[in-house]
Amino acid sequence: MSMKRRGMFAAGGALPLLATPHLASAQPQVVWRLASSFPKSTDVLWGVSELLTKRVAELTNGAFQIKIFAAGELVPGLQVLDAVGGGTIEMGHTAAYYYIGKDPTMGFGTEMPFGMNTRQHQAWIFQGGGKEIMADVYRDQGVVALPANNTGAQMGGWFRRELKTPDDLKGLKFRIGGTGGMVLNKLGVIAQQLAASDIYPALERGVIDGAEWVGPHDDEKLGFNRVAQFYYYPGWWEPCSEGDILINTKAWDTLPKDYQHVLETVTGETNVWSQSRYDTLNVAALRRLVANGTQLRPYSREILAACYKATQDVYAETGDKNPRFKKVHAHWDKFRRDTQSWFRVAEDSSANFLSFAERS
Repeated sequence: MSMKRRGMFAAGGALPLLATPHLASAQPQVVWRLASSFPKSTDVLWGVSELLTKRVAELTNGAFQIKIFAAGELVPGLQVLDAVGGGTIEMGHTAAYYYIGKDPTMGFGTEMPFGMNTRQHQAWIFQGGGKEIMADVYRDQGVVALPANNTGAQMGGWFRRELKTPDDLKGLKFRIGGTGGMVLNKLGVIAQQLAASDIYPALERGVIDGAEWVGPHDDEKLGFNRVAQFYYYPGWWEPCSEGDILINTKAWDTLPKDYQHVLETVTGETNVWSQSRYDTLNVAALRRLVANGTQLRPYSREILAACYKATQDVYAETGDKNPRFKKVHAHWDKFRRDTQSWFRVAEDSSANFLSFAERS
């Protein structure tokens, strides 16, 4: 064998070998179960699990099989972390900020109010030390986290009446996940965390006065426009939203290294797929919603300013009580400020001009 060919095999690693049928048959046969926090009706989020299991099977020539279950089929949608961390199942697809009741620091794995956009957040995770600093947070929950999807910037929710000042928020019962609920509580909102399948009936029956989920594509599929008229933006609590594939720590440690690498590679693929899918589908969905009577409204500057101040208060108060939160917030916030100084020069200036020019 030539040196060149030996080099090709060495550089190729396990994946090319797995593509060879007689070698793949010698690989360990692994069958895992994955519980999702999302219903099948949210086709992009559910599609992440479908794409994951398909690609993992392809790259291991069928040796590594993952059986996927929608929210409620194995465990309730908001109990995926408990099931994975406790070893009931090997894997889950969920959002870390659903579990801030266990540790408020979990919120940084998804994104935080008035935080970073998708590119900035992923820069922090993959290049800015975010993945490393969050690994200890996940480890204490008994899981390893692989970032696997992103929704991009989210919308600000559905309401039956207009909101003009911070006083209009007082007493509202509002479905919201993560740290944003802690912020809105300070402004008099009664924040409630509900799984996707529970939002529409609660909104329809008046159990809640408003709700946020993701954006136009998902919100239209879930039917929120049929029970609420006013659709607000921006979703300042989620300028992006990262979802994770969580893996039980013991299961991960015993998984062959080749299969670990496959999962890391495939979740990178699903991350890009989900973001681009949402950015494509939301365009047409928003146009349909507006054409069918949805009233699109921006949050007033007065409301946004009140929310921003309340956010900083929540960060300070939570950090005073939780040293880990304070440490991660300081790391995250420094990166946020640094990356935003760059985006203002290049990205934001161009986008702002183009927005002005094309309205002229």
